[in-house]
Amino acid sequence: MPEEHRDVMESVVGQGEQRIRAAVVEMLEAEGYDAVQVREVARQARVSLGKIYKLYGTRDELILAALQQWLAENRYAGLADFRPGPGATLHEALMGVLRPIFEPWEQHPGLLIAYFRARAASGGELLVRRGFEAVVPAAMTALEGVDPDFVQDLGRILSSLVYGLLGRFAGGEIAVTEILPTVDRTVYWLTTGYAARSGPIAESSGGTAAPGHAGQH
Repeated sequence: MPEEHRDVMESVVGQGEQRIRAAVVEMLEAEGYDAVQVREVARQARVSLGKIYKLYGTRDELILAALQQWLAENRYAGLADFRPGPGATLHEALMGVLRPIFEPWEQHPGLLIAYFRARAASGGELLVRRGFEAVVPAAMTALEGVDPDFVQDLGRILSSLVYGLLGRFAGGEIAVTEILPTVDRTVYWLTTGYAARSGPIAESSGGTAAPGHAGQH
């Protein structure tokens, strides 16, 4: 097969796969996790059922692949280049990593529910692992020079907090817009306590007001 023809074929295949994933994301957001049916995905993406099963094998694998791509493009893009701003406090540096991760959920709450469902499904641990692979290097840049014991405790606390918040949102107990402010306040108070114990190493001298509590220190 001529090289240029092979390139065209690979481009066509790639476009088909893009349409498949885009159709899944649209269905997850508009209709929910249970609404994603492979036959309907094939119809919307204008591909055969056989092509989808050849690419993904199962419905769960299809949903995971679509979510992974959306997460990479909308939550994790730019993290590899993260650097704290000059003079940033530890709280500000960490939220520079965390805020871009959580803000997209506020615009796409249906996908957050789908993500929470998918991480508990077969193969869902891959979503969690990919998330850690994307976020941890940026977070460690923000945490440079910080006590390793504090870093470990912070990770455990935030992981448990976030999982609980996502579950409460998925269960209809809180609004999606409550997630990021809760994470922000938690990071503020944890880092403030660390700075008080450790001195000015991790925080700039001026300090910052607690999120949602301007004027209070």
